[in-house]
Amino acid sequence: MRQRSTFDVATKRRRLTELEDAAGDPGLWDDPDHAQRVMTELRRIQDDLALVDRFASRLEDLETLNELAVEEGDEGTEREVVAGLQALERDLADLETRVLLSGEYDDRDAVVSVQAGAGGTDSQDWADMLQRMLLRWAEQRGFSVTVHDQQEGDEAGIRSATMTVAGDRAFGLLSAEAGVHRLVRISPFDSQRRRHTAFASVDVVPVMEEADDRIEIPDEEVRVDTFRSSGPGGQSVNTTDSAVRLTHLPTGIVISCQDQKSQLQNKTVAFQLLRSKLAELERRKRQEELDRMRGEQREVAWGSQIRSYVLHPYQMVKDHRTGHETASTEAVLDGDLDAFITAYLEWKAKEAAHAGDAAG
Repeated sequence: MRQRSTFDVATKRRRLTELEDAAGDPGLWDDPDHAQRVMTELRRIQDDLALVDRFASRLEDLETLNELAVEEGDEGTEREVVAGLQALERDLADLETRVLLSGEYDDRDAVVSVQAGAGGTDSQDWADMLQRMLLRWAEQRGFSVTVHDQQEGDEAGIRSATMTVAGDRAFGLLSAEAGVHRLVRISPFDSQRRRHTAFASVDVVPVMEEADDRIEIPDEEVRVDTFRSSGPGGQSVNTTDSAVRLTHLPTGIVISCQDQKSQLQNKTVAFQLLRSKLAELERRKRQEELDRMRGEQREVAWGSQIRSYVLHPYQMVKDHRTGHETASTEAVLDGDLDAFITAYLEWKAKEAAHAGDAAG
């Protein structure tokens, strides 16, 4: 049984009143950054409370229907009540997930990068499998995905891919997937059918919004290279140097974009992605400094991976942070990630609470 989280409706309604008052202040937009934060929080709380109100209304309807079923002894109506309660249970789980997604950027879209690691061809094939897993998860949630760049592997799979996932709280949800993923299986590329271990990493950063697009990138800090786009695309693909690769010299971050029609468009998108990466890098540095000031010690998982996917000699996917595991490896690789994401969000909330208690 999952531990239920607390959704403090009264506090949210009080906060909604405060935010509505702030939004009505004629001087709000004198500070665009503050105004954007107010409006973002306002929209988030409005969405949460609308969900609660719909939940309460449906529950009231089911209570009335249940009374009718009891009075009339109607089995068909009883089945309808049971089905309605099961649907409410699923919606309650979604509501609890929303409670856990309260970070400053959790409601943003996400820039997701997949990178093959140690393991040669197996690693590149594994990176391709990871990208497919994330794409399938996004598709099942109705999220939209734009693949900006994909570097094919030497023999199979991919060396890397960068994409934007757009949807409700995409960054908050996908942050659970950031880290090193480990695959153990019989290699399809080994003629002797031996077991191999492959690694690939997933990086997730929030998409920058115009109001917080404050990252200045001096021209001398970026090397801009152009090359021909590859793969399916418009008429310009493979005929002009429309693809763009940015190398941020101080950090070594490399961003490529080839999904747009022109070099200028690809360059514009590439710089947007680079700003998102640099903004997240700064945020992580600030968090690490705060952790050092508090004396917080973070556990380093064995082998650095956050999750292992074992296909041989047995079937198991296990998250090393939360301990959540399943034998349904095929379903997970086909995008069934919600249980892992929810377990991570609950674990993260507990870690934050422990850190707060220690600081207090």
